[in-house]
Parts: sequence; structure tokens; C-alpha cells
Amino acid sequence: MQQEAREAQELLQTLARTRKNLRIYPENNPVCAKTVADAFKRLQEYLHSNGELHLKIRQNELLLGDAPVYRSTDRDDNLAMLFFKDGIRELTIREAITEEEFRDFMKILAQDLDREDVEDDIVTLMWERDFEHIRYVVDENFLLEEDDYQDRAVKQATEEGTQEEDLKKAYQDALQMEARPPQGGIVPITEQDLNALVKEIERDSQDKFPRLSGILVDLLFDALPQEYPDVMNIFQNALEYAIASGNFASAVHMLRVLHGFYQDEATPPEMRKSLRGLFAFASSPPLAKMAGTLLDEGKAGAELFSEYAGYLGKEAIGSFITVLGELRTIEARKTLIEALARLGQEDLEALAQGLRDQRWYVVRNIIYIFRRIGDRRAVGYLMKTVHHPDVRVRMEALRALGELRAQEAVALLGQALEDPEAAVRSTAARALGRIGSPEAKALVFAKVTAKEFLNLQFSEKKEFFEVLAGYNDEETYEFLLRTIKKRALLKRAKVQELKACAAYALGLMKRKEALAVLHKLRESKNRLLSEYAYAAIRRIEYGT
Repeated sequence: MQQEAREAQELLQTLARTRKNLRIYPENNPVCAKTVADAFKRLQEYLHSNGELHLKIRQNELLLGDAPVYRSTDRDDNLAMLFFKDGIRELTIREAITEEEFRDFMKILAQDLDREDVEDDIVTLMWERDFEHIRYVVDENFLLEEDDYQDRAVKQATEEGTQEEDLKKAYQDALQMEARPPQGGIVPITEQDLNALVKEIERDSQDKFPRLSGILVDLLFDALPQEYPDVMNIFQNALEYAIASGNFASAVHMLRVLHGFYQDEATPPEMRKSLRGLFAFASSPPLAKMAGTLLDEGKAGAELFSEYAGYLGKEAIGSFITVLGELRTIEARKTLIEALARLGQEDLEALAQGLRDQRWYVVRNIIYIFRRIGDRRAVGYLMKTVHHPDVRVRMEALRALGELRAQEAVALLGQALEDPEAAVRSTAARALGRIGSPEAKALVFAKVTAKEFLNLQFSEKKEFFEVLAGYNDEETYEFLLRTIKKRALLKRAKVQELKACAAYALGLMKRKEALAVLHKLRESKNRLLSEYAYAAIRRIEYGT
């Protein structure tokens, strides 16, 4: 009996929600049709298990046997009062009830019979319909009483419903029964209802999730401003379910439709505000993580994910940075980096939070994103990463500062010329070359002419001379000629490397006046010098 009572409680809660939706929305609204169909299905499940539903009706409660399975003291939204005030004291619904009968029964319950221009009551309407599988018992005294019986019954129920004894009983019942749906406004669809709706749609041969979106949009536009939060909660559940179930295309479709309304100038301000809340929910870490997982697993294409990110806006930056550190595939990271590069333009500060991440690869990716954006306002953030403990991060930061031609970072780049890692030193030199200011040039020359420069590896020295070639001015040209003509007394091999680097730089500068010196160097017995002089000559004379 306890199990049957619990099932009856759930069923009556469903009927109450169904009645409320029927009173709120037009009869042809898809929400109504779906709500009635779901309620009938739940009724069938109950009747299949228990044979029939037999209720005793009191002023403010419905009883299954002696067990209260529904209670309310609300006059306007009270199933018990709805029957009681019209004299109905018992109600029985039999197992063989048809969906048509149930639909007509709910329509009767949803009618506004309290208006002055309405003469019918529930008893009359049910008698006219002549239900085959719904039976009811009417109080004989009600049939014989004068016209004010209903008013007196309502007044009596209202007065008695406030007595201390009834209040205590209501409190005890509340501990045993699930909380009733909130009074007034849109009744939120439960997760169980939503899942059942989506599963039924998925049984179709084609994806019908857009139909669900259409239903929810109708729900939104039929709602009052104070009901927007409840409707948005339904959208959130649907969006989360779509992404969690791997139906990413449907989630994007829903956001596409809602974003269109958000951009429409005719959309009421209150609705726009609620839609912003939905987009913020879509940007939350849990949903971003689920979307990232789909991207990683190849279940969300790059183009679709890009569209998805575009609807979320800059609020998603923080969530996507977190996801970026968790992706396993290169393609997924590329796609997310592209999305962050677009979103980051709207909020550089939010993007810069990723530079504080403990994972070096996240920091490097964020720096790369700043490079992609190319906004000089990022220089201040990037300068803080020049001394990062990971060499790969330092190199990426130096590249970014060079590409942004960050004159304010020249001193830092000069310090990087003394980095323990050769790759970092070379990257710093190239960055100074891109900046090209007199201060940057002076630092490169100071490094090249320093005594310890001679001892560097040939490949690194060559990188520095390539930077010098980029200046292509008289000062640099004269310096290169002096280097080629330099005589070596000590460390002859190292000096020969310097000369080869100078020849290489002259070739890059394509200075024809250097051909005489290069032809002379071409005759050198040193193979390294001869080869680099010959390559420089061909570059100057033939452009190869």
C-alpha cells in the first residue's frame, strides 16, 4: 500500500502540472499536447500496476484508502477543492481509459469555471461527456442544496484549512510527500520529464531535437517576464542533456536560434537579460569541459565548435583555458586555440589569467594566442613571462614581443641575450631585430662584439649575423667588411667562423659592392670560408 500511495502522489503531482499548463497555454500549443501525452502515459503505468485509481475527496486533500496522497490549501490551484466545491466526494479512473477520454477529462479540469459568465460546473460537464472509464460519486446533499452551497463549501474549507490541527497535519504530510511544484507561473519540467521527452524524440529515425528547441522557444515567448527564469532553467537542462549525450549539433542549433532572438532589437529587454544568463550557463566550466571532451573525441567538428564558442562570448574564456590544458589531441587544441584567439580579442585581461597556469604548455599556448591576436596591449602581460622557468615558454614570449615590436621590452630582450640556453639567446636576437630600434640594434652589436661571443657555437653566431643583415645599413656593412678582413693570431678556427658568418650576412644584404671582397674570400683554402663566400656571390649575382 505504501508503494501504491507513493505512485499515486507522483501521478497527482503530474496531473496538477498538466492542468496548470493547459490553463496557461493555448490548446494547440505543442507543450500542451506533449504534457497531456506524458501524463496519460504515467496514468497508464499506475493503472497497469494497481488496476484502478480510486480517490476519496475531502476539502483540501485526496485520499487513497485512508492515506493522504494530495494536499493543498490554495483555493486557486487545488485539485481537491476543485472537485469538493462541486459536490464530488469520490473519483475512480479505471484501467481501460482511453487517451481521448483522459484528454477530455483534463480539458474539463482546466476550464475556468469560477467566472460569472460560466454556468456549468464539473459535475455537469462530466455528465455531458459521459465518460466510460471515469466514475464519480456526488454528495446528495449538494444536489438538493440551495445555490450558495459552493460558496459556503469554499468558505468552510478556507476557514477549516487554517486551524492549528490542519496545519500540524499538513506539516506531517509534507515530511512524507515530495515537495509540490511552485504555485503560479510556468511549472518547470523535471529532469525525468525532459529525459523522457528527448528519448522519445530520439526514437525517430531522424534527429528531432530541433523540434524540442521549437517547443521550448514557444514556451519562452508565451511566458510572462517573471516566468523567464523557469523557462531558462528548462533550456539549461535541454542544453546540458544534448551536450552530455553527444548531440553537439543539436546544442549548437539551440544556441543559434536563441542567439538570433538575442540579437533581434524587437526582443524585450527582460528576455534578453534571461538569454544572457543562458549563454553564461553554456560558458560554465562543466559544459565547457563536456564540449571539450566531444572535441577531443572527434564528436564535435572544428567548424561546429567554432560556431558554438562564438555564441558564448568572452565569458567562456576562463572555462576554455581550463579545458585547453586537458585536451589530448593536437587537432582539438588547434581548434580551441582558434576559438580563444577570437574570444580573447574581447577581453585580453581574462585571457591573461591563463599565463598564471602552473602547466607550462598552457602558458605557452596562451602566449601563442596573444601572438595571433597581435594587440600591443598584451605587451605588459607578456613581459612577465620572459623569465619563466620553462625554456619553451621563454622562447614563445620573446617571439611574441618581437612580433609586437615592443620597444618597452627591449631591456628585457637584452637580458635574454645572456640566457643559459642558446635557443633563447637566438630568439631574443631575432626579436630585437624585428623591433629594429636604435636601442635594439645597439644591444645586438654589443653582443656580437663581446669577447665571449667568439666562443659560441657556429650555428648561434650565424643566427646573430643574420639579424645584423636585416638592418642593411652602412654601419652594418662596414662592420661586416671589417670582420672579413680581420686577422687571427689566436683561436684561428673561431675567427674563421666569424668571417664565414660575415660573408653569409653580406649575401643576405645583396650588396654588390661587396663582390670583390667575397671573390677574394672565395679563393681561401679554408673550406668553410670558401663555401660561404661562394654562396654569398651567387645570392648577390643570381638571387639564389
